[in-house]
Amino acid sequence: MSRGIVRDIVRLIVSIVVCQLAGGIGAIFTTPAIPTWYASLNKPPFNPPNWVFFPVWTLLYTLMGIAAFLVWRKGLDQRRVRVALGIFGIQLILNLAWTIIFFGLHSLLGAVFAIVLLWIFILINIVTFWKISKPAGALLIPYILWVSFAGLLNVSVWMLNP
Repeated sequence: MSRGIVRDIVRLIVSIVVCQLAGGIGAIFTTPAIPTWYASLNKPPFNPPNWVFFPVWTLLYTLMGIAAFLVWRKGLDQRRVRVALGIFGIQLILNLAWTIIFFGLHSLLGAVFAIVLLWIFILINIVTFWKISKPAGALLIPYILWVSFAGLLNVSVWMLNP
């Protein structure tokens, strides 16, 4: 195998692992809250069953990692790549922050603000990735759609639990 292929494989693995780690850290806050605090909340009728969230997020974190890889492979020597990956890092941190605010701190309103900010950064991230690699930008579309749905759930749960 050529050095370029090996480098790409390593970058792809690192990109996916970093995203999955964000999900894994989030699970530290989510897992204990699901059968206790979260189970006690009033939820809207369109709330999916709990088992849906793990496979959806696993897939989304994988797509996010692939998207980051596609941008990274364009070269960190390009300013636009560094900026796009910086925005990606910010939205990944905001993703984790939402989990901590919602499941760890049990702050429904705080989580609403966090998910709105997250949504804005995902949108910015899609645009910046799209300009570098259309497939990378497209890979983030399922993510923003799911976060839009999660935002609707978050607002609904907040309203149903004054």
